[in-house]
Formats: sequence, C-alpha cells, structure tokens
Amino acid sequence: MAWQAIRANKLRAFLTILGVLIGVGSVIAMASIIQGLNNSMAAQIQSLGSNVIYVSKFEPGIHFGNISEEERNRKGIDYEDALAIKELCPSVGAVSPQNYYFQPGGNTAKYRENEARRPSFGGVLPDYEIVNNSFVTDGRFITETDVHFKTYVCVLGTDIREALFPNLDPLGKEIRVNGDRFEVIGVMEKKSSILGESQNNYILIPYGTFQKIHPEEEELWLAVRPKTPQLISKSIDEIENVMRRRRGIPSDKPNDFAVTTQEDLMNTYRKITSAIYGVMVLISSIGLIVGGVGVMNIMLVTVTERTREIGIRKAIGAKRRNILWQFLIEASTLSGIGGIVGIIIGILIGQLVNAVTPLPASISLFWVILAFTVAISVGLVFGIYPAYRAAKLDPIVSLRYE
Repeated sequence: MAWQAIRANKLRAFLTILGVLIGVGSVIAMASIIQGLNNSMAAQIQSLGSNVIYVSKFEPGIHFGNISEEERNRKGIDYEDALAIKELCPSVGAVSPQNYYFQPGGNTAKYRENEARRPSFGGVLPDYEIVNNSFVTDGRFITETDVHFKTYVCVLGTDIREALFPNLDPLGKEIRVNGDRFEVIGVMEKKSSILGESQNNYILIPYGTFQKIHPEEEELWLAVRPKTPQLISKSIDEIENVMRRRRGIPSDKPNDFAVTTQEDLMNTYRKITSAIYGVMVLISSIGLIVGGVGVMNIMLVTVTERTREIGIRKAIGAKRRNILWQFLIEASTLSGIGGIVGIIIGILIGQLVNAVTPLPASISLFWVILAFTVAISVGLVFGIYPAYRAAKLDPIVSLRYE
C-alpha cells in the first residue's frame, strides 16, 4: 500500500526524499574516500614492516604555528645521535639516518639531454634497505666503504631511471645532480604512490658524501629497526636512555625529542580523518533533517488527502495502531527509498573520484548499513506526528470529510 501511494505521486515523492538522498549520498561518498585514504596510508606504513621506530625532533602531527618556546628551541636529531644509538643500544639491529637537501627552485638531475626535475636528494647508510624494507632491483646498494671514502656514487628511484635512461641500462653511467657528478650503481624497487604522489622520485648517495657536499645540513630523520619485533619496547627504552644522556636531560624533565612507532603514526593519521568524519556527519545531518522535515510535511498532506479513507478503515474495524503503523510504514518506505538511491549515488561518486583523481576510495559495508538504518529512522521519527494525527481522527468526522 505504501509503495502504491508513492507510485501514484512520483514527482512529489522524489522531491520529498531529495534531502534524505543528498544526506545519505554525501555520507557514503565521503566515507568511501576517507576509508580509502585510511587503507592506503595503513598499507604504506605497514609496507615498512611491523617493527620500525622513528626518532625525530617533534611528535607526529605537531602544529608548527602553535608550539611552545621549549619546542621551538629543541636541538634536532643529528648523525652523532644515530651512531650513538647503533653503538649503545643492544636491542637495535639497524639504524638509518636520512638527510635530504632541497635546492631553491628544486633539485635537478641530468644525463646528456635528459633531465629529471625536483627529485629528493639524500644521504643514507647501508642500513637504509633493511630499515625501510626497500631494496635494490638492479646493481647494488651503498656500502660502508662508499660512506667511509665519500665516493660519488648514487642509487636511483624508478622515476629517475625512467626520466634519465628511458632506453638504456643506467648502471655505470654518470649523471649530474645539482652540478655534481655521480656514478649510478643501483636502481631501487618501485614503491606504490600515496594520494597520487610518487614515492620513486629520489636519488640516494652515501651519507659521508652528503656531509661533504652539504655540511650545513645537520638535522636529519632517523629510523631504527630492532633485531626482532619482540624487542620494540626494549629498544625504545634504550633509545630514550641514550638520547636523554646525550642531551643531559634531568630525570624529572620530559623528553625534548620524540620516539614513535608505526602505530603512533597511524593513530595520528586517524585523528586527522576523525575530524573529517565529524564534518561529514554534520553536513549529512543537515541534509537528513531537511529530508525529514520534507517527509513530515508530505505525510501531513497525505493524511489530509486520505481523511475519508481513514474513516472508512476505522468504520470497518481498523484500530488506532493499525492506522498509526500504516502511515509510519509509508513514511519509512519513502525515506528508505531515498536512502537506497543515496547509497547508490554515493557509491558511484566514490568510484568516480577513485577513477579520475589520485584519491583512493573504498566502500565500507558498515557505512552502507548505517546510512540505510539512519534513512529508515528518519522516516520513523518524522512520520510519528502525521501518523498520530491520522490515528486519532474521529471515524464519523472522517467519513463526512470532502
């Protein structure tokens, strides 16, 4: 009966459910994009392995426009810190200090007439492969000998190889990076992109060579891998003890550096996306409230139009609860249809965004079920008053209604 009533007034029903449709569609579309971002970020972090520890100047996610005086004056992490951790922490298996140089206007790399623009250019140690779970596919990686003798050799990301050597074997060739000459000794394996941003546009050189070329670049990013995953907690304690002793921090003072794990990074990212979820819920709530008001309005009109029908039903034995449920079901059917159409549109929008933009999208069954449940609930909540009005109509007065 509810379906027949909706079919009898198609345009009116469509305009009524438009608010519900927009609210549910926006929830599904935004939830699928955010879920896709979460999955993508989790995959990138997990690709490093499950036991990487990061030592940095600040906690992940810190707002640089709102930092304390103590944080502003903190000493950065340097190469000596990396050496001390490697030497004095028995639970640590590998240490990877990573220092990068960014030339004004962007770094450049050239081979003959070919040029790669804005590559990342950094100095690393041999442990880089182990800590970052990223290995050479062609040639070899940087060795301790390269670092000690400050040799001018380099390892390329796949983007640099494709830009400089589209049809050539790069091994043994000499390239120019910001005016300095380096021999190519290896090519790294290809990494997947993050939000459409390539992770393969980089050039790595021995850390000793990097210090020779750019002695002004002292602060660095430090990644550490314990010998086994079970030693993460012990490694963190050892790293904190070494760093506190090196910096002369009193026992009653907090750390002036940050030691974090992959789980901490993921939690920071989830905090960011949770704020986006909050905005999404607010926006969709407005649409759902508008849709609910539309449902209530049209159901009040329907009750008025069908007053005589209600009188006939009551005259032949229908009870108040029968009339109440009749109109509640009709209101829920109306908003439920809006919810289903909104879910379909939201999924299509998510897939379109996934196809034409770098943003990944992943449909979550939880959000689909939640959106449909909310749509039905809107019909029930906003349909109660019209249904109650219909249920309390006097059958004799209703029969006389024209």
